[in-house]
Amino acid sequence: MNQRTLLIVDDDADMRESLGDALTDEGYRVVLASNGREALGLLPTLKRPCGIILDLTMPVMSGPAFYQAMQATSAWTDIPVVILTSDPSRVPSGLPVMKKTVGLEQLLTTVAALF
Repeated sequence: MNQRTLLIVDDDADMRESLGDALTDEGYRVVLASNGREALGLLPTLKRPCGIILDLTMPVMSGPAFYQAMQATSAWTDIPVVILTSDPSRVPSGLPVMKKTVGLEQLLTTVAALF
């Protein structure tokens, strides 16, 4: 089976695990990272992810800093990103948003539509 890979980047361990469990149950291969720096280290080692779910406020490297670094690497610029945040006013322009705490139905609908 050729599973689609999703990268979930969030410093909240409970949120990360909950999202991962829900999406694994839907047939995705899920890779988890606790901050942007960890996610940047993982990206080159992954089979190209079909999408990234990205928190904004994280220690070590924030979501916006990760997104900026990702956009500076041509191989990753077209990977879809959806922002998961409690503060949608801080989202980089043009990116889709899911507001924390996202419900299961909204999560699955958004992921299916974007990825």
